Amino acid sequence: MVGCAYVVIFQGIAPAPGNLLTESMKNFALFLLFFLPLIARADKKPNILMLFADDLGRYASAYSSKDQPSVNDVISTPTFDQVAREGVLATNAFVSAPSCSPCRAALISGRHFFTNGSCSQLHHRWHGPEASDPWAGISGYAEILQKNGYHIGLTHKDHVKGKKFGPQFNKAGRKVNTFSQYVSKGGEILKRKDDLYEECRANFRSFLEKRGKGQPFMYHFHPTNPHRSWTRGSGKNLWGLDPGKLKGKMPPFLPDVPVVREDLADYLGEAMAFDECCRILLEELKATGEYDNTLIVISGDHGAPGFPRGKTNCYDFGARVLFAARWPGHIQPAQKLDKPISLIDLAPTFLAAAGIEKADTMHGENLLPALGSGDHSGLRSWALIGREVHVESARDRQLPFSMRSIRTADHLYIINFTSDRTPMGDLLALKKGPLSFEDLAGKTRLTYADVDAGPTKAWMILNRDKPEFKFHWDLGFGSRPAEELYELKSDPHQIKNLAADSKYGAVRARLRAQLMAELKEHNDPRLNGNQFDYPPYCKVGLDKK
Repeated sequence: MVGCAYVVIFQGIAPAPGNLLTESMKNFALFLLFFLPLIARADKKPNILMLFADDLGRYASAYSSKDQPSVNDVISTPTFDQVAREGVLATNAFVSAPSCSPCRAALISGRHFFTNGSCSQLHHRWHGPEASDPWAGISGYAEILQKNGYHIGLTHKDHVKGKKFGPQFNKAGRKVNTFSQYVSKGGEILKRKDDLYEECRANFRSFLEKRGKGQPFMYHFHPTNPHRSWTRGSGKNLWGLDPGKLKGKMPPFLPDVPVVREDLADYLGEAMAFDECCRILLEELKATGEYDNTLIVISGDHGAPGFPRGKTNCYDFGARVLFAARWPGHIQPAQKLDKPISLIDLAPTFLAAAGIEKADTMHGENLLPALGSGDHSGLRSWALIGREVHVESARDRQLPFSMRSIRTADHLYIINFTSDRTPMGDLLALKKGPLSFEDLAGKTRLTYADVDAGPTKAWMILNRDKPEFKFHWDLGFGSRPAEELYELKSDPHQIKNLAADSKYGAVRARLRAQLMAELKEHNDPRLNGNQFDYPPYCKVGLDKK
């Protein structure tokens, strides 16, 4: 085992002429970072630290690129960046479902979201006998780890039935979930930020105090501050994020106007707040002496809330998230993983780290062999993403808008099974007459309820009839065809649907067949008589004939 690790590190490294000492020192540094922890802790089970932000997509300064200007160019996330440098940065990590409950259920079960019964939809909707709920019989990775001697728990959001992440440890409070609101109330900004950082530290300490001597732990930090709502202007006021610097860097499906730029800057500020909270937890972890014996993962549960094509959507803006992982001796440093991975892969990965075999019920794959060797060729080359009900009142009879998609390195293919329905929800209150900016920005369920309320949603609704914004409105709120296909190299933002283009007929057919085979293999209820349109998945639904 040790010899293998040595070969992995030094294979292919040859000193440049005249620079032997420099290269030798570089090799030795790699040796210290990767090899020694493996020796020192070979007989000790690792801890696992999951830093998981609610509603946070792929936003970190590590994703900044000179070739592709983006909003990541203006954000600063030194903690995430450091973990990525010392381990792996995944550029194409995807959630199973871009909605909170189903994403988290898929995460902890290691299963495609649609297999998790009541937790296949937001707020674990189940309108039938509890004994018939498939979720009741699923053991998540935290439960399995606990049965194998781990101390488990979390702070803040679990959002799945049954507390499968473990007990809550919020002894110091939950104020960090309203980060911008708390810090913006008045007083010295740095002092109020420190209050929240100390809350994070104290909550983590309360968890650690409960573990037995030498007991390995699994701790989840799941703050909700990137979830709406935020204090307007907080991105600039608290983090120095000038909305003007986002001009020209906005995704093309969002109007590049002051209101939307400010809204996005505020969201990025919450991402920076999360990064600082992670810094505090890593400081505390180092104080325990367990830093290098801990598998650390930083990620989020889906894309941006309150922006069209974000949260609840299978496009990258909705389903692609930040991802970095560090574990010296087991994850080679300075790796970049470009292959698509799914967060359902974390369940078998966490179990493998603890020396536990993957549960037969899990659909994800163990990432550690690839991350340990640096050879990613054997990894699955696609991710499956989908959704059913998000906000139950978004449409008549509480019906879902059903999507399934497959994301490869080159293409995104989407099936909209219910393309006759409104993708982001019905008009609802808007059908009765105009609504104010304040109402639209503050009350999600008034209209288009599958888009969270916020300034961007409000502005787009109030400007939807202006010809210059028809392009943005149609992409964000308009109807969608039964099939969508996007070629990612030329169209990274998934704007031009190629599903009806005969030149892409073979690609469409291949991806459809691949997606449908996976859905059939795992008994997607959508394929079994459209079960998601009827009880117990849907309270009202369609009348059975």
